[in-house]
Amino acid sequence: MSTTVTMPQLGETVTEGTILSWPKQVGDTINEDEVLVEVSTDKVDTEIPSPVAGTILEILVPEGETVKVGTPMVVIGDAAETPAAEPEPETPVVEPAAPAPEPAPVVPEPAAPAPEPAPVVSEPAAPAPEPSATAPVAAASAASTPPVPSTPDEHRFLSPVVRKLARENDLDLSLVEGTGRGGRITRNDVLAYMDAHPAPEPSAPAPAPVAPPSEPAPPAVAASVSAPVAPADIPLLPGDDVRELTRLRARIGENMIAAKHTAAHVWTSVEVDFEAVERVRQRHRSSFKEREGFSLTYLPFIARATVDALKEFPVVNSSFYLEQKKAVFHSVINLGVAVNVVDKGLIVTSLKDADGLRLVALARRIRDLADRARSGSLDPDDVAGFTFTITNPGPYGSFMSAPVIPLPNVGILSTDTIVKRPTVVTTADGQDMIAIHPIGYLGLTWDHRAFDGVIAVQFLSKIKENLERWDWQQEMA
Repeated sequence: MSTTVTMPQLGETVTEGTILSWPKQVGDTINEDEVLVEVSTDKVDTEIPSPVAGTILEILVPEGETVKVGTPMVVIGDAAETPAAEPEPETPVVEPAAPAPEPAPVVPEPAAPAPEPAPVVSEPAAPAPEPSATAPVAAASAASTPPVPSTPDEHRFLSPVVRKLARENDLDLSLVEGTGRGGRITRNDVLAYMDAHPAPEPSAPAPAPVAPPSEPAPPAVAASVSAPVAPADIPLLPGDDVRELTRLRARIGENMIAAKHTAAHVWTSVEVDFEAVERVRQRHRSSFKEREGFSLTYLPFIARATVDALKEFPVVNSSFYLEQKKAVFHSVINLGVAVNVVDKGLIVTSLKDADGLRLVALARRIRDLADRARSGSLDPDDVAGFTFTITNPGPYGSFMSAPVIPLPNVGILSTDTIVKRPTVVTTADGQDMIAIHPIGYLGLTWDHRAFDGVIAVQFLSKIKENLERWDWQQEMA
């Protein structure tokens, strides 16, 4: 009995996955819980274990293809099932191959009617090359009418799906190179052959030589089509090092272009005095690191102030769908936090239910997601479902940043470098004075389709007010 494995639900918000690789091929045995397939869900790669032990009978989805959750991916069963299932389609196949002696009786019949040679000769006159291929060629073409495999030995290694594809497309499988175990021809081999040999192929099977396909125009056309994609089109300077884009880098590029072409990007910023935050950081710096194992940075403070502002301005915590004429106001705040993964790219992690967390809990969750992003141990849900995002280039020395909005969110906040500078402050008795305080900028990129400038400024002002005036000491309790 065989088992068909489908694309699993890899996360609450994950609806599809891309097949990255099949560690096992058709004919290979696999144990239960052994890695069956590696799947990519946008920015996270996941290894899916096999739910059963057995033999890979058929791979239904090729590498690189994206399919919806629930789509059949692979068939696993007993090794004996393949031969057992093949006798049915093989019976008609063996008949044309086995009756090798029968052609003799069949030939005499047309040969008996001596008066008919003239008409018969006039008909084959058009396919003159076929007769020249001798009687064996005629027998082979006759045998190819049912299933199409070329030799009896190959029939044992052909799955029903391969036979069906060959029949429906009138393919000569002797021309298809098998990449499966022991040279077995797989479904992907047949599809690849069909892609490489489109329409001219049906007329080519009779003249088996490869010369005909190479002489006509098709090869020249193929060459001209592939020319624009050739690496030679990339302008190079002496000593240039050409490298393939990683899958993540290419995906980031596609997403950024799509976002810029879709959302109406506008950027607004405010200056923030972090003196109140800095005093609490300095007071708890040593004890916090000793207790938690990592440093207390500005980011958790900004995250806490932002979550509070999102509650007051729910439109900034929404998703926008112009084509459907809908705006979705989210009941929870899932805070996206961008993490730079060295040599890979920027990954936005999703801190779920951030509106239910205080400062210390936010700091722990942000750190945990960052660590797992850099170690490659994120789950699909860890990078999905965020409703508003914070990116933090400040530690790298940025002055002001205008990030791209991750759709369908309508805003992203950038936290830039905080440095000590002279600034004017007002004392409790209303006197102005100059003081040295840590000053930084917060930049908001927002989607003008979703809301207007007054909301953007009010939202940023609320974050600024929270950072400058909250009693952060009580948040550390």
